[in-house]
Amino acid sequence: MGHQKTFTDIEYENRKRKTKRGEFLEMMDKIIPRQECVSIISPYYPSGKRGRPTRGIETMLRMYLLQIWFNLSDEMTEDSIYDSNSMRKFMSASIDEERAPDATTLLKFRRLLEENKLCEKLFEDLNERLESGGMMMRGGTIVDATIIKAPSSTKNASGERDPEMHQTKKGKEWYFGMKAHIGTDAGTGYVHSLVCTAANVHHIKEASKLIREDDEVVYGDSGYLGLEKRDEIKSDTQKSKIDYRINRRRWVLRRGSTNIGKQWGRHIESRKSSVRSKVEHVFRVIKRQFGFTTVVYRGIEKKFEPFIRSIYERECIHTCLRNQAACWSYRDNCVPKEQKRREHKEIGAVDGVKWPNRRPKPHENSKKNLRRVK
Repeated sequence: MGHQKTFTDIEYENRKRKTKRGEFLEMMDKIIPRQECVSIISPYYPSGKRGRPTRGIETMLRMYLLQIWFNLSDEMTEDSIYDSNSMRKFMSASIDEERAPDATTLLKFRRLLEENKLCEKLFEDLNERLESGGMMMRGGTIVDATIIKAPSSTKNASGERDPEMHQTKKGKEWYFGMKAHIGTDAGTGYVHSLVCTAANVHHIKEASKLIREDDEVVYGDSGYLGLEKRDEIKSDTQKSKIDYRINRRRWVLRRGSTNIGKQWGRHIESRKSSVRSKVEHVFRVIKRQFGFTTVVYRGIEKKFEPFIRSIYERECIHTCLRNQAACWSYRDNCVPKEQKRREHKEIGAVDGVKWPNRRPKPHENSKKNLRRVK
């Protein structure tokens, strides 16, 4: 049973306009599988028979989600729950009846998730649900990586920068921090694998860990050129048979050339990029909407855990928007997995375009067709 509504609650419900934060929390309250998450965490959660009485797992999970979504510190999260009515409503707690968990309790809960790697288990559980619901098309993967900055200042107690972070050069600028390597489903854009390393580790070294066993095609930018020639790919019988559709470098196919072969090559590169763009949507949501542009904690493990959680919740939002329903039971509303696999096999490519297995005929390279290619 819910608590009795106060005059403040009634006044808040009758307001003329809902804030974006309130709409976001209401949607997430409906689509997050709370019972499944609680069942995964409960075997590792203290019973409360000794020492300080424990708070409910769902209460701590909700508070932890607020911290990740709005990129807050432990103390700021506690203060925001008392200050924001929408956050307090998401916590399902009334200040008059029950106090919100303090910052120390949130810290211990976060360490519990880190030590037992529970966020990885939650992420794997989500992928299983997406696959069982037919949301994962399989057959194709898009690989990419992004740099997440870390504080480079040495003004701290140890007088040193984070030893697990390194610097790297991208273009003409230097960055200090970590690098997140992700693999997304080429058909739907859902993240199915994630690896975090220091920023100086090249993309291509971690690419083999992002490829699934049943993948038939892999997309990537020019940073992954030569991926099929690496030893870890050649030694694997399944990965060596994959069609690697890696974008070529821009200077190879410069615009303005009247060469028919280069114009056809630019058209093919454009089709590759139209598929590969799905992986950029993940980075946009993580960095712009969730604000995860700079790490907060020291160490790869502490930075790796909130990044997994952010991607986990981003996929929940994407699932909700695709089904146009604020619920988690999407199994009855989606196309069966076998039907999607048949459609994927019929079109011959993830992007819905049949790629030519031959060179273009002379009559296909007329001036009229070349204008369309441009």
